[in-house]
Amino acid sequence: MHLGLSMNSAYAVPDVRTGAQWMVERARAASRAELDSLFLGDHHAVPIPYYQNVPMLGRLLAEWRGPVTGALFLLPLWHPLLVAEQVGTLASLAAGRFVLQCAIGPSDDEFPAFGVDPRQRPSRFEQSLTLLRRWFAGEVLDHDGRWTLSRARIAPAPPEPVEVWIGASAAPAIDRAARMGDGWLAGPQLDMASATRQLAYYRERCENHGRPVGVCAIRRDVYVGSSPDEARATAGPVVEAGHRGFPADATIVGSVAEVVDEIRTLENSGYSHVIVRNLVRDQQAAIGCIERLAGVREALAQSH
Repeated sequence: MHLGLSMNSAYAVPDVRTGAQWMVERARAASRAELDSLFLGDHHAVPIPYYQNVPMLGRLLAEWRGPVTGALFLLPLWHPLLVAEQVGTLASLAAGRFVLQCAIGPSDDEFPAFGVDPRQRPSRFEQSLTLLRRWFAGEVLDHDGRWTLSRARIAPAPPEPVEVWIGASAAPAIDRAARMGDGWLAGPQLDMASATRQLAYYRERCENHGRPVGVCAIRRDVYVGSSPDEARATAGPVVEAGHRGFPADATIVGSVAEVVDEIRTLENSGYSHVIVRNLVRDQQAAIGCIERLAGVREALAQSH
């Protein structure tokens, strides 16, 4: 089982420098905890400060020296050449492999803000990902589709092969992950029954497309406490208040041993990666949680 961190990027703080500094501190803690991966998300035109993934990840790579670095891109919103160049540059800074997480994105305010028709999301996603893979392989491309390109190329290209994980919850999107991805990233909102059902469907679609089952990753909002009582005192009110509209068993709250047990349940169902997002926003609590993830990672490693 691989254990990574998906960094919170939104911080409702009076001074935007504070949120940026908190992200640096969390990346430093993740590196000290020797987690397996570090990821940033992708959102735009939001009402509170949301630190953009490319410049922020460039800064965080001064702190994070782990084996896997990555970022999520909502591909229909981006020009694919820009994504390819940004990934090539970030991958050249990273100490290890770069993972491109990608998704079509929800049909919300982000698409009108970019002037993109949300009905084009599937075609823009598939064309973009096809182009990205060819650029990563060093090709020079012409293209006439959702974008018109002539003799387009990138440099630097990623120094190692880029793995593509496709985030998906709807059945057509999970099918797309099986058909086009190197892995599937399950959403953090899934209760255990839904997570198991969607994983089975992903495996079925891989078989249908004649492709091997790729990385099976799931995001989870987590708080690892110093003790069972402290964990529930700190994070229990957040869950009880209906955290992000999630069912309670889509989150993980407990001591190191309790969190290990929850993650083993996900592993036993077939997931190979758990990507943790901090459940509690308080900076000191978040740092403490990240530090205790080191104990979770060690316990999971000892079980094999």
